[in-house]
Amino acid sequence: MSRANAAVIRRSPAQQAGRYWSGLLMVSVLISVFWSQSIQARGLPDFTELVAENSSAVVNISTTSEPRSQSSRFHGLPFDERQLEQLPPFLQDFFGGPQSPFGGSPRQQQPQRSMGSGFIVSTDGYVLTNNHVVEGADEVIVRLNDRREFQATIVGTDPRSDMAVLKIENGEDLPVVQVGSSRDLRVGEWVFAIGSPFGFDYTVTAGIVSALGRSLPSENYVPFIQTDVAINPGNSGGPLFNLDGDVIGINSQIYTRSGGFMGVSFAIPIDDAMNVFRQIRDKGSVARGWLGVLIQEVNRDLAESFGLQRPRGALIAEVMQGSPAEKGGLESGDIVLEYNNDPVRLSSDLPPLVGRTPVGESARLIVLRGGREINLDVTIGRLPENGEAAPAPEADDSGAPSQNSLGLAVEPLTPEMASAAGVQGGVLVTRVGQGPAADAGIRPRDIITEINREQVRSIEEFSQVTGKLPSNRAVSVRIVREGRAIYLVMKP
Repeated sequence: MSRANAAVIRRSPAQQAGRYWSGLLMVSVLISVFWSQSIQARGLPDFTELVAENSSAVVNISTTSEPRSQSSRFHGLPFDERQLEQLPPFLQDFFGGPQSPFGGSPRQQQPQRSMGSGFIVSTDGYVLTNNHVVEGADEVIVRLNDRREFQATIVGTDPRSDMAVLKIENGEDLPVVQVGSSRDLRVGEWVFAIGSPFGFDYTVTAGIVSALGRSLPSENYVPFIQTDVAINPGNSGGPLFNLDGDVIGINSQIYTRSGGFMGVSFAIPIDDAMNVFRQIRDKGSVARGWLGVLIQEVNRDLAESFGLQRPRGALIAEVMQGSPAEKGGLESGDIVLEYNNDPVRLSSDLPPLVGRTPVGESARLIVLRGGREINLDVTIGRLPENGEAAPAPEADDSGAPSQNSLGLAVEPLTPEMASAAGVQGGVLVTRVGQGPAADAGIRPRDIITEINREQVRSIEEFSQVTGKLPSNRAVSVRIVREGRAIYLVMKP
């Protein structure tokens, strides 16, 4: 028997158990340390190297706007600026002086200055920022973090997306950011911003992506990235980075009641921003795709009335006359479920998808019509600069006022009223009593053009359609109110 084996045999059970538990404890401690470090690394990223690598391409933007004569400054006065200058000096001081409630006279006004942020995207000096940072500016100065300053020219702006493209002339060795992609962003992902809030240069704030594809009332064609990154006045136009150091958005707006940060910030996705940049750089303007429809959200009751198992899609309330949608066969009451293989979950999903489509290109839509899905190919047009009102043929309805079990009193729609409302027929609601119509939100002066997916162009058609409505089931009602078509849900 060897000496080593003898030693093992002579070790007592208690000693063996002690060694076992001691080893197990040491392994547990090591696992705990490594696990806590892993959790810390994943939960609290280190931004120091990322900030050092990317700060040089982030710029501070300061603008100067010379005072301009504006007619609005003389709103409420019985004279304009030229007439003001012809008044005696004491009256000029009274109406236009520094103590006047109407503001200082033109010669006393000082140049307006503002500040914002931006970032360099190309070695030849192109800078991206927000339109509202440079809007109305006569001079734009770009300052880098190495304290170099350059005068920049405004290449072009796109107020719809709140974007502006600047150009630094005669710049050498300009640093640039690494442009990433916003398509693969996920909610909960860490992001950080570099900017100049309140003029404090190169301030870094961090947070997470709170939501994607947000549609704001001011702009339906930008699917904003919502974050909880601290953004304040002065951050506008600055970059939003991911943990790879890639720019994935342009900080643009905040939701606030106090004027400061409240945890809700919005950024323009970099994919959309770069599309705008390339169009401005290459063509000088931005062209967006256009369908020519008015859409609304599909709620639970509308989903039930249209035969959908759950709310989804974009409900077309109105198709504009002569629009690409009309030429492509879309109809009011269609629900767009897919656009070029992209699902449309909310109505706000559709405008950005259409806006990104090149003008003149064909788009494949899947719509729900009459309880079944159909495919349509629509050639996308160019979004007009201003809204267009499409005239409609006059209606020729006749008949007498009618009241029914829905609690509605209606009367024929005259040709003049039909033309003014832009409809081809319908009935005018004159009175709403207690009943399903009132519960649905129908009001006097509404024009009913469709009930339960059947057209209503006259009193006779209204009576026929309402006489065969199913009971205890939601039905859709299309109305035109103040020139806008919407769908409501009524339960007879």
